[in-house]
Amino acid sequence: MRAMRTAALQRGVVAVLDVGSSKIGCLILKFEGLEEKIEADGVGSLAGQSGFQVIGSALTRSRGMEYGEIVSMPETERAIRTALQSAQKLANSRVDHVIACISGGSPRSYGLEGAVDIKTGIVDDNDIADVLGSCGIPAYGSDREVLHAQPVNFSLDHRTGLSDPRGQIGKKLSVDMHMLTVKEKTIHDLAYCLKRCDLELAGVASASYASALSSLVEDEKELGAACIDLGGGSTNLAIFWKKHMIFAESIKMGGGLVTRDISLGLQIPLSTAERLKTRNGGVVATGLDDREMIEIASETEDWEGERRMISRSDLIGIMRPRVEEILEEVRSSLTNAGFEDLPSQKIVLTGGASQIPGIDNIASKIIGQQVRLGRPMRIHRLPQAYSGPSCAGLVGLSLFAAHPQDEWWDFSPRSRSFGGKSVSRAFRWFRDNW
Repeated sequence: MRAMRTAALQRGVVAVLDVGSSKIGCLILKFEGLEEKIEADGVGSLAGQSGFQVIGSALTRSRGMEYGEIVSMPETERAIRTALQSAQKLANSRVDHVIACISGGSPRSYGLEGAVDIKTGIVDDNDIADVLGSCGIPAYGSDREVLHAQPVNFSLDHRTGLSDPRGQIGKKLSVDMHMLTVKEKTIHDLAYCLKRCDLELAGVASASYASALSSLVEDEKELGAACIDLGGGSTNLAIFWKKHMIFAESIKMGGGLVTRDISLGLQIPLSTAERLKTRNGGVVATGLDDREMIEIASETEDWEGERRMISRSDLIGIMRPRVEEILEEVRSSLTNAGFEDLPSQKIVLTGGASQIPGIDNIASKIIGQQVRLGRPMRIHRLPQAYSGPSCAGLVGLSLFAAHPQDEWWDFSPRSRSFGGKSVSRAFRWFRDNW
């Protein structure tokens, strides 16, 4: 991936695209100082840094997407074209390459480990490639592809916790690696849809990973934290430790279900239900909510006949059960991932649905005590409208483009016999498609 990303960035301008179930966001980035920074070495989380600024941006309602996957190619193509053309008009520049993130595809995490003997006594790039290739690859299925394969920890003889062992002296090199796979069809559908939009896919990332990059601070990434991106169609979960992602998962439940519950419970259109959730929603009731009345506007010309009032406590009574159900699913996923074994167990909520008032209080009771609301970090010339939690994935994707972490396929092993057919198959797919 690094070679394709480098080729795209050398053109100076690249677009990042967050294709979600409720919205599609696009940022056009202009990179500067590539000659000095693009050659930077490193296996860490900020290897090969590049400076950039936002010169174009656009948001539009998503169409043809469900649970982070394309269900109607023409509708999704039309929505992507709308967002891209608006961003290009603002940037006064045309882009041909795009880096995208996906939230669907049923992601699965695998923990791998491998070890090799160092032939020369000093660790070099070939040894890094060999130890990554020596990891035992599980049978993840013929219908799935590797999305991320990142080294988490290196060990040299009896020393562990190394982020970049190159240049050090030792006899045996070991590695712990995290591999994330998704459905092959999800990536191919996205690549084909972008091709129909006259775009080349220069990179792809998990939405869980992108949101965590922008929402977690350095201490949280180092000591251990979980980033929960509460989106419209799905809830994405990523666990970081030692500044690396060690687990990711997607739950097919999001804020859209809350909107649907309001629509069914009050017998109102989805657009009105979304407006009620955004303006008057909440999950923690108080004594004043029974007396706070909300007027539901008429959708027809019969203003007097269809106008009615509900209390805010009634609205909270509809929203809270669904929010609790989503958070209980998140807690179950964290338990299965062994999150309680980390030294720090910070929970960071982000995404559009995290803006529901009181959701952090409910989350602290259901998931854990250390819960905070996360907002994406500021990047140069990012419009104020894109600084909210709903754009965490879009901002994180910009950081992913500028500050990539080395992946498994960035190193070419001297012998590709390690790991059997799965390794060769993954290398071949990325060589042919990236």
